Amino acid sequence: MKVNEIRDLSAEELNQKLASLKEELFNLRFQLATGQLENPMRIKEVKKTIARIKTVQTEQANA
Repeated sequence: MKVNEIRDLSAEELNQKLASLKEELFNLRFQLATGQLENPMRIKEVKKTIARIKTVQTEQANA
């Protein structure tokens, strides 16, 4: 997800997206531990997207 797409979302949508990504990250880590993870790069992508969302939330809070 691009930063421009994230900035277009409302605060409630950001919170929902963040919660779903955290749940996905948990599931990916669980799959990694059990040896069932097919795409290890997905963990990196999800973590970066979470960081982008948190950055946008901080920018909006400071504005």
